[in-house]
Amino acid sequence: MFSPDKRYRPSRRFRVIGAAVLCSLGSSAGSSVAQDVTYAADVEPILYENCVQCHRPNSIAPMSLQTFEQARQYASLIKFRVENRMMPPWGLNPHSGIQDYKNNRDLTEVERQTIVEWVDAGAPLGDADDMTPRPDFPDGDFFWYLGGDLGEPDLVIEGPAVPRSAVGPDMWYDVVVPTGLTEERWIRAVEIRPSNERSREVIHHALASLVQSESGVAGVPASVSDRVRGPGLLQNYAAGAGGHVFKPDAGKLILPGSAISWEVHTTAKGLEISDASVTLGLWFHDSPPEYRTILTTYMPRNANGQLDIPPGRIATHQGTWVMPGPVRLESFQPHMHMRGKAMMTEAIYPDGRREVLTFVDNFQWDFQTTFIYEDDAAPLLPKGTMVVVTSWHDNTAENPNNPDANQWIGWGARKVDEMSIAWFNITYLDQDYFEELVAERERRPAAGGDDAP
Repeated sequence: MFSPDKRYRPSRRFRVIGAAVLCSLGSSAGSSVAQDVTYAADVEPILYENCVQCHRPNSIAPMSLQTFEQARQYASLIKFRVENRMMPPWGLNPHSGIQDYKNNRDLTEVERQTIVEWVDAGAPLGDADDMTPRPDFPDGDFFWYLGGDLGEPDLVIEGPAVPRSAVGPDMWYDVVVPTGLTEERWIRAVEIRPSNERSREVIHHALASLVQSESGVAGVPASVSDRVRGPGLLQNYAAGAGGHVFKPDAGKLILPGSAISWEVHTTAKGLEISDASVTLGLWFHDSPPEYRTILTTYMPRNANGQLDIPPGRIATHQGTWVMPGPVRLESFQPHMHMRGKAMMTEAIYPDGRREVLTFVDNFQWDFQTTFIYEDDAAPLLPKGTMVVVTSWHDNTAENPNNPDANQWIGWGARKVDEMSIAWFNITYLDQDYFEELVAERERRPAAGGDDAP
């Protein structure tokens, strides 16, 4: 179990030792197994499956790993970060909570060991005939992650183009943009992307909230409609975020005359541009689904309702929320800033049973991941279930991301301030359908939640 008093592992100080690691390519003789591991037969398929979506030209990673020469150049650094679970940037505790996610980019222990043995053996190429065909990616610096499966969006909404100076304080822009819709539609999938490479450099995050007039909350069972807010946040973007495809029985309702309320946060990166922007893509259901998914924000606090992070300390905050009716959790995204260390979500069921849902014990503030549950693993929570969210912030000098361990830190929008947010996509179900889903789930093997110790 995670201890809030446990400091960062020394291996996370990669900013200090990373250069030294790069200067020494692994050269140990390795085991007899290691001698047989090659780039062509063993390592390239791992990189292509888990890494090159980001580690390629026109994407967010700092270097490309699409070729043997590129991978060998960074071999020791790859080993260091893979061994210490810093790459791929997943952050999930592999031994606690649900492990089945649609967007799982993590490596298996066998894959991690394969990379380590390859580097220790001197990073050999092997037989070039064993090499894997390189994945195809869209040309240019703009593409939809969901486009490969879904094609082009049904509706594209451009965010505001905002200026960003090369130096200076963080800036925020709030702009409302009409959707132009003239008929009711249900959203099947949603994604926000930076409009170009320069925008990707300077946009810290963007929020797209749906603004529309509703009488009640359509698509939500009448028994909980007075307890559910309404459309609110549609989707968010930050480095590492992808899109979200909703299940066939659920989606997000968007009405004629609606608008997108944009919040765009930019930060100085030594690059002056006049048109930093993001673009929203929406894919629609062919026919209306039965249920509605709503992106809900939970914010853990202390007993006084504050975010209180003393200097030189690891601070813990917790919040609880009771489900007003039966629900299915579709995804979870933790959001903190530079002192963010870990976040855990749990369910306390009406019968008193307590279960860890998702435990991110290696939070990476500069790569914001949404954990999208597999269909058979999405938590089904009965009415009265209490969702517990606990967050940890490390304000000590041992946190390599911490700009100043001597400062008290509270809530704030700048990246040097802090936040403690858990975003859940929640689908509200009626009791009959909930019981049907539970019965169907029970007929299959369990999907991998662990009880909290």
